[in-house]
Amino acid sequence: MQIAANYIRLREEISDHVTVIVAAKTRSVEEVMEVLDAGATDIGENYVQEAEQMRSRLAEKANRVRWHMIGHLQTNKINKAIGVFDTVQTVDSLKKAVALDRRLEGAQEEALAVLIEINIGSEFAKAGIRPDEHEPFEPYMERLVTDMSELDHLRIEGLMTMGPRLGDPERSRPYFRRMRRLFERLGTLSFPNVAMRHLSMGMTNSYKVAIEEGSNMVRLGTAIFGPRACSRTHRALPRQDESR
Repeated sequence: MQIAANYIRLREEISDHVTVIVAAKTRSVEEVMEVLDAGATDIGENYVQEAEQMRSRLAEKANRVRWHMIGHLQTNKINKAIGVFDTVQTVDSLKKAVALDRRLEGAQEEALAVLIEINIGSEFAKAGIRPDEHEPFEPYMERLVTDMSELDHLRIEGLMTMGPRLGDPERSRPYFRRMRRLFERLGTLSFPNVAMRHLSMGMTNSYKVAIEEGSNMVRLGTAIFGPRACSRTHRALPRQDESR
């Protein structure tokens, strides 16, 4: 029951206004069931296929929580993704947003909640919109949100970032602070289909600093489940090119 205890402790420590997304990448059905029984409300998955299979194995319990796509979403996986996830946190271009909107329209699905993924550290190996490619960045983001607001089948609900991996979480503080300023600036825009509600930033190593800098949504895996095993035979699923 250590997983349940970890989740309950974190929920007691983290303010109620902060959504805790349980990052379930590579975790077993039994592990996820334990955290759901402890009261988890939001599950994040990196891969469409893993999320699809996890939802199937959880049966009716899967419908008790919100499902978030927190890994890079390839365009050729969109058709499956829109039937699995309640929120896609990794929209990283207008092209990706348009593709989602068209697939939703074709499938006659309701509007999908999305977050715009920012690669705030402009790290070459990570997905997300890089500030160093779009300077001045804040006006660029305003234009992007304006264009995305015209897509009828998407609800733009906030921003997401992984933040740079710098070891000491204090070194991430300036990046999280810039994300909060951008989030607040975009929150002043008044467009249809846009409501900046969620600032998703902070993981196990950095969530405390992220919350101090304004995050209201954190993605926690190791802090809940413990370290990942090097190999897991109980979820030997084929990998797709959706990893970061």
